[in-house]
Amino acid sequence: MKRFHSHRLGVLGAAAILLVFIIALSLSVGSVQVSLGNIVGILFGKKGERLPVQIVRNIRLPRTLVGLLVGMNLAVSGVLLQGIIRNPMASPNIIGVNAGAGLAAVLVMALFPSRIGFIPPSSFIGALGAALTINALANSKGGGRKSTVYIVLAGVAVSNLLNAGTSALMIIYSDILEVSYSWLLGSLSGRSWSSFALIWPYSLAGLAFALFLSPKINLFSLGDDVASSVGLSVRLYRFLALLLAAVLAGSAVSVTGTIGFVGLIAPHAARLLVGNDHRYALPLSALLGAILLILSDTFARTLFSPVELSVGIITSLLGAPFFLFLLFRKRKASVL
Repeated sequence: MKRFHSHRLGVLGAAAILLVFIIALSLSVGSVQVSLGNIVGILFGKKGERLPVQIVRNIRLPRTLVGLLVGMNLAVSGVLLQGIIRNPMASPNIIGVNAGAGLAAVLVMALFPSRIGFIPPSSFIGALGAALTINALANSKGGGRKSTVYIVLAGVAVSNLLNAGTSALMIIYSDILEVSYSWLLGSLSGRSWSSFALIWPYSLAGLAFALFLSPKINLFSLGDDVASSVGLSVRLYRFLALLLAAVLAGSAVSVTGTIGFVGLIAPHAARLLVGNDHRYALPLSALLGAILLILSDTFARTLFSPVELSVGIITSLLGAPFFLFLLFRKRKASVL
């Protein structure tokens, strides 16, 4: 047991070191290359050439830190959703949370274009509304193992409905088309210290609360009846986890737009490395989500330089085949 505990801690440590390396890579590469030594000096306040200092401090560093928090938020949101509904294919974008946040944000852009500050709270409301609607639709079909299937099916239906509403708004309010379309693809381009200031309080509080909930999330794997028999208030903790997942996803979407599949890939990679114990899988998912998003963004802005892709394109290229792999693996397991 101690050996397995040490292995898990070792994996967490290795992921943290890898994250530091990926952050350094993100700060270094681009149209202007900055050496690792210069980056360290710039971060610790040493004077240097003006252009590299401005690029690192005011462009790459806030962009990278926003990517770090968004990746963590989406990954932890995915872990929570998968844990409480016991479905490995659940993630913020697949069960409609991202679509709800996206519709709310575009609605603010259309009706209150001068009230950008309304986007984060409206995204939270949209994400939570979608999550609660999907949960209610699934519960209306009864509990048990089939409820997880109903949640995914309800998520697909609600996501399509919300996406249709978003598309309608973009057509009706064509003056926001370019901005909203770029936002819906998901991007870290142009994210500044003000973007970081918007998201970090929600990320810090949300991630801390998620760690607090992680032992309770473990009990959901036993099934609702067994979890209730050992003293867990299933309805309460499912609601708290659902609310937290919506807040984390909503805060991420409000800053960068709808970035998909991070909440699907990172949790699965974490479980492969440390098992299903959420006390370890949750923090590892957060680290892997940050690594995935920062690395994807680095590729997005350098792969076809000077043309910059949206990071959501890169994560979708990775996530869509991964989702199909999970789907067919689950189908094969059910047949066997």
